[in-house]
Amino acid sequence: MKKLLGLFCVIVALSGCSSMGTLFGGAECESKMAKDFMANAEDRVFFAFDSSAISPDSAEILDTQVKWLKKHTNVNVVVQGYCDERGTREYNLALGERRANAVKQYLVSKGIAADRISTISYGKERPAVLGSNEAAWAQNRRAVTVIKAGN
Repeated sequence: MKKLLGLFCVIVALSGCSSMGTLFGGAECESKMAKDFMANAEDRVFFAFDSSAISPDSAEILDTQVKWLKKHTNVNVVVQGYCDERGTREYNLALGERRANAVKQYLVSKGIAADRISTISYGKERPAVLGSNEAAWAQNRRAVTVIKAGN
């Protein structure tokens, strides 16, 4: 029974990798382009509490994305916005959207076509780090750029 359950989990995981709607990056399935992106650009930036402002450190990271995206003009990305666990679901979805849009606006200001970048907010629903302390919250206040499937 354990082997059957394990096999089922593997099949479910692999089926997510092959769907056209799957996003690549971070801990998710990785395409050749996603692997190249992860090797040559940093995929995430972090934000201060209750803020969607791009910090100087974040700008440096986003510049690595700009450089990579200018080399790979046929690749589209999705910027995912996230928040820590504090605040209401609705507030955090809106804040995550502002964070994702701030990253998109930065990339566009550096010459990346806006139609290559889409955004989505996950609010507080998908924490990178579990915990109710500043160290965990700081890791969860982020925006992650991922390569769209099919690239």
